[in-house]
Amino acid sequence: MLLTTVLLFSSLLTSSVLAGPHARLKNPKKRPKKHTPLLEVLSTVHSNSTASKTFSPVTVAPKENIFISLTNDEAASVISFLHNQTELNLTAAVDAGAWDNAIEVLDLVQPNKTDALHYLDHNGPLPPRYAVARIAFGATEEPYHQDFIVGPLPISKDSTYASLDWPTTSGSSKIRNYNADDDTLLQWNVDVTATVADIVLDLLNGTATGSDNDDFDIWGIDPLWMEEIDGEQRVILWNTYWRYPSDEDAVFDGSETLLPQGLFFKSDITGRDPSKWKVLGWLYGDIFYSTTEEFRQAWKSPGFVKYQLNLPGEWIGSDQTGQHFLADTIAPPVAVQPNGQRFSVDEKQKYVEWMDFSFYITFTRDTGLRLFDIKYGGERVIYELGLQEAIAHYAGNDPVQSGTAYMDTFYGFGPYAFELVPGYDCPTYSHFLNSTFHAAELSKTHRNNICLFESDPGYLMQRHSSSNYLALTKNIVLTLRSVSTVGNYDYSFDYVFALDGSIETIVRASGYIQSAYYAKNNDYGYQVHDALSGSMHDHVLNWKVDMDVLGTENTFVKHKIAPAVVKYPWANNTRSTMRLERERIENENDAKLSWPANGADMFLVENSNQLNKYGEPKGFKIAPSRGGAGMFLTIQDSPNLLKSQGFAKHALYVTKQKDTEVRSSHANNDYDPGHPIINFEDFFDGESLNQTDIVLWINLGMHHVPHTGDMPNTVFTTAQAGFIISPHNYLLNDASRTTRQMVRIDYNASGVQSVKEFGGKMASGVVNVSSLQPNFWNYEGDVAVRKFPYDPLHPFNDSEYHICPYFLVLLSIASAESIV
Repeated sequence: MLLTTVLLFSSLLTSSVLAGPHARLKNPKKRPKKHTPLLEVLSTVHSNSTASKTFSPVTVAPKENIFISLTNDEAASVISFLHNQTELNLTAAVDAGAWDNAIEVLDLVQPNKTDALHYLDHNGPLPPRYAVARIAFGATEEPYHQDFIVGPLPISKDSTYASLDWPTTSGSSKIRNYNADDDTLLQWNVDVTATVADIVLDLLNGTATGSDNDDFDIWGIDPLWMEEIDGEQRVILWNTYWRYPSDEDAVFDGSETLLPQGLFFKSDITGRDPSKWKVLGWLYGDIFYSTTEEFRQAWKSPGFVKYQLNLPGEWIGSDQTGQHFLADTIAPPVAVQPNGQRFSVDEKQKYVEWMDFSFYITFTRDTGLRLFDIKYGGERVIYELGLQEAIAHYAGNDPVQSGTAYMDTFYGFGPYAFELVPGYDCPTYSHFLNSTFHAAELSKTHRNNICLFESDPGYLMQRHSSSNYLALTKNIVLTLRSVSTVGNYDYSFDYVFALDGSIETIVRASGYIQSAYYAKNNDYGYQVHDALSGSMHDHVLNWKVDMDVLGTENTFVKHKIAPAVVKYPWANNTRSTMRLERERIENENDAKLSWPANGADMFLVENSNQLNKYGEPKGFKIAPSRGGAGMFLTIQDSPNLLKSQGFAKHALYVTKQKDTEVRSSHANNDYDPGHPIINFEDFFDGESLNQTDIVLWINLGMHHVPHTGDMPNTVFTTAQAGFIISPHNYLLNDASRTTRQMVRIDYNASGVQSVKEFGGKMASGVVNVSSLQPNFWNYEGDVAVRKFPYDPLHPFNDSEYHICPYFLVLLSIASAESIV
């Protein structure tokens, strides 16, 4: 069969070649064949020889992972140290209330880059380890949060603590908390509802009394508004009612965001004394009533319009429904790893080697997965790659949708990066890693919440055919993945490494939308159910990409493919054509960028002092790869985010690297977005970007106008975005020639004459497919270990909890702190 196919192909190709003199199908010249030895070919691509090495799936990191998360013992010692500082007046987190001071988060302060490179590249000393402790100060009339740097670690007599101010733009890590009294606020919502219980029952057919059998949850805008009333700054909260799923649908707890009820009330919650809080009005059916009495009178009046109920039902569940496909009971194709793992991992150091790549992994409470010291061909190309912030900015004709602009690091991507499911989240053969984060004086371990796997993406890296040969090269990639369920959205994060030196960063979103009640809001979305509208919103997720191309002296350039009219000496007239125009981005003030129309500009990070043999600077190209790459906020001056949205106004930014400009945002900016701890726009002060250490800040996201296809869940296939970083004049050859996973078939009219496989043979033998079947009953969730009081000899000491992730999300939704 193969011979017949090749002969037919040969005949067709020969016919097309002889049909005419087209330049791309010209008849190949007949010349003696001269084969370049394979070793010579490979040496022109990379000089690193692996001839004397043997492969093992276990490796030892060449250096200690100085970026790795705090250990349990480090966290415990920091907490104990801080509790001994009597001036902090700390209460154990397990006992703390709104009027106490308590430790909320512990994490590692990443070492200064200058210290890290001295250690990594010049055998300098290990950079000292420091922890950051985020403390909530509630024991005051004006509660606040503040970050403290603690160390060096391990804790000793030399260890100290101080406010962690140097990585801020405000000059202080201290930020006011205008919503410190969660329990009081929950009671306020119930008390307000009690004053209109009869109206709520009539309009919404339910109750909200604070009891276990309530029909409604009450929550609203995020962040809070600061509004001037009678010459005073007041703290404003808009709330609405969300129906709980019915008992039979309770397993789908996240579906609460599909059940808004269309009734809203506005509160002034300034200060900590609820007796001074006020109801400032009600909204129903796009009509605002400035007092409760006015609302009640309207409700009693003839002709008062009552709107359709938005009720739960089978439509909110994500189980299979409808007639299944006839072939769908047959097991689908499955990926296998026939001869074992082809990448190496140092489990302790969280260090990975794959083909020409190596990198270190760390994990943080705020942003989850992060990568450091990414090397290709033994040379560092990226010092740091990781998520910075994720915004979901809504719009609508009601105050809750209009007033919502989540900054998700406030909730954290680490706490919700739950265990992954083999066979679904990742291939069954994946290599899984655990991660640990430290919050509320608990150390919580997510088991198997990071996966690494090789795969065939389903298309070749290289291919060419002619009338006498066919050359094919497989395209195998390594993927590093984690998934964080922040409230109603599941964000899947991929870092994909390709054999050609490319690194792709991908985010995908699934889960439940936050919806709007359908009432006179056609300008803000589509009707997606009986009394439901999709709530239009922008997702903008920001990444830090600290590029180091052959050192830290780099330049950001644009190579523009520009139309031109040129008079050539060999032409009688001018000719319309195009040419390449090269432009440096000279300073930070010019480095707020958007992807060009028609893809006409190439954005490059190059080392202008490192030229290849043809005189071209070696560099890496940065480009969109899929979906909403280059996203930025539609609302450029958000009344919700104020000075906290600076990184989301353009697609791409370039700044000079500074040890004091670590993050583009801060998890606590949400408390007071008008006075943020980090205002990204303050990074831009005109500094030169010419051959210096530069950092890229790249946005991904989606303009999401939910439609009926989002019911009940948004799907990953359309809600995704990515950017890719790939070598540009960096290698002297097409990188596909390095891998052995290629074949060349030489043939003529007589058939196949030779097949050359270069040592990369196809899999053979028998695969035990049953061994690939995951056991879903092994899914475990979190392990939480109490860190204060802490007994290092008995660390679990009746304090190990297996916590169902869905229960954690349910708790978050109930407290209105994790809705995206």
